[in-house]
Amino acid sequence: MGCWVPAAWSPLPPRMDCREASSPACVFKWAEARAPCAGLMTAASPAQRLPREEAGSAPLPPALQPGTMVRIVAVRTQAYADQKPGTSGLRKRVRVFQDNAHYAENFVQSILATVPPAERQEAALVVGGDGRFYMTEAIQLIIRIAAANGIGRLVIGQNGILSTPAVSCIIRKIKAIGGIILTASHNPGGPNGDFGIKFNISNGGPAPEGITDKIFQISKTIEEYAICPDLKVDLGTIGKQQFDLENKFKPFTVEIVDSVEAYANMLRNIFDFSALKELLSGQNHLKIRIDAMHGVMGPYVKKILCEELGAPANSAVNCTPLEDFGGHHPDPNLTYAADLVQSMKTGEYDFGAAFDGDGDRNMILGKHGFFVNPSDSVAVIAANIFSIPYFQHTGVRGFARSMPTSGAIDRVAKATKIALFETPTGWKFFGNLMDANKLSLCGEESFGTGSDHIREKDGLWAVLAWLSIIAVRKQSVEDILKDHWQKYGRNFFTRYDYEEVDADGANKMMKDLETVMFDRSFVGKQLSTGDKVYTVEKADNFEYSDPVDGSISRNQGLRLIFTDGSRIIFRLSGTGSAGATVRLYIDSYEKDAPKIYEDPQVMLAPLIGIALKLSQLHERTGRTGPTVIT
Repeated sequence: MGCWVPAAWSPLPPRMDCREASSPACVFKWAEARAPCAGLMTAASPAQRLPREEAGSAPLPPALQPGTMVRIVAVRTQAYADQKPGTSGLRKRVRVFQDNAHYAENFVQSILATVPPAERQEAALVVGGDGRFYMTEAIQLIIRIAAANGIGRLVIGQNGILSTPAVSCIIRKIKAIGGIILTASHNPGGPNGDFGIKFNISNGGPAPEGITDKIFQISKTIEEYAICPDLKVDLGTIGKQQFDLENKFKPFTVEIVDSVEAYANMLRNIFDFSALKELLSGQNHLKIRIDAMHGVMGPYVKKILCEELGAPANSAVNCTPLEDFGGHHPDPNLTYAADLVQSMKTGEYDFGAAFDGDGDRNMILGKHGFFVNPSDSVAVIAANIFSIPYFQHTGVRGFARSMPTSGAIDRVAKATKIALFETPTGWKFFGNLMDANKLSLCGEESFGTGSDHIREKDGLWAVLAWLSIIAVRKQSVEDILKDHWQKYGRNFFTRYDYEEVDADGANKMMKDLETVMFDRSFVGKQLSTGDKVYTVEKADNFEYSDPVDGSISRNQGLRLIFTDGSRIIFRLSGTGSAGATVRLYIDSYEKDAPKIYEDPQVMLAPLIGIALKLSQLHERTGRTGPTVIT
């Protein structure tokens, strides 16, 4: 199978009594420690002596009686060739997990196989999700497979609910080896929707490519997985539950924790909660409207913004997590959060925000529906960063943005003489910089904003950051942003999403576009639409060399950069579950005061026209327009 086992691994896991080595369970653990691919069982492994089950995924067993010894079995399986994790884990239609035997089991086993067996008994793993359909079944599955693979302790949110930022927070707090998050983020849920399994590593961030590549390789060759088929855990009761496994290791522990408390306590140490409480509940308080979109953030919004910071209870809507997100798309943008936009346009509220399914993305709105582009949002936070007490204590080490994100934060970095990093799309690239103490604040145009307090983007953190700035500056959202444009100029930005287009056609379009762009005569060429003419200065496929570990990430997006600094970018997204999503990004800088308040779609129309003509995007995809415009 081409895998290897480090020589430092002990042939027997720690604390194993070698007198037990003749028992089937002990033979399994010995074989697991010796097997290729860090614990993956193979057809030739002595683990065959374990009880074996050949059937497909079994229904959940009844609760075990106290004192019952939990059995471990090995289950034969067939590998799948399509379990390559994308930007944020493995995402597929729910029916893929349900209709393909052992599909979820294979992937979970492949994740756990990356944990060295000698480390598992002392290891803690955090598990939680956004409440979408199939989450509860998947969590019980993870419990049963983790126990059989020798993981010592699981920490799980009550009823399985944990936001992605909360998982990152808890991983770091308890020094866990990592976490498994059950989410497809902003993708729709329900029986006909999407489901996802994502692995975060010990720093709390998404697994880097070296780990996800290993998971994928294991998933393509897996022949068996280990499981405790009789194990079932009460996810609703806070506290510890222990189970004796037949291998006579120390008991397997499952700890059910309050979904909100650890995360809320972290935020208390970052922001000035007394100032925020005065802002939200004092005399002449700010009127806010927060839409949790029936995702995971409902309990967090209710607990932190309403109960603790005093915002009226009716400030928060759609706060009950639902398996299908109420039939809506839990994506905080102007298209899918249209109800919030309409509420804000009435003028009744001063500040609005929406979150996605798992709580890591956010959209910020001002009075009358004034939209804050995510690229501008992170730039404003950067320019006002010392409004947040956390940064008064830590200082600011650096800023970063993903490549497609507009250069608005670059202007702040230059003015403040703070280092600026441009990375590929995917939060994992920020994590390396943070771990090396090079980065404090970062953002992505895809509604992701965060800092080095955790290793994930964090929707509620971004909302509290904006509220902190409002509390200090005592201005409206619109006035804060207009002042920012007057000082730094404005990066006009838009993104066109073409969702679920034919994958083969999209890939061919990108290949053909690359051929045109990489022709030697293309640089220096003039492209025009109407009376606007742009001269090509650079055309490439973005490549990133990580300044921390030297790793190279290639083919991260086709970039067309003009002599005036304007950019056209084409990418295929890695976060969808079906077909392909083509994303077109347009970015152009303007410092002329009379022009900075213009409509982005008007200002960028010439560049949009050039991009569509050059790529033949509509003709090649069969679409007449984008699914979503940001």
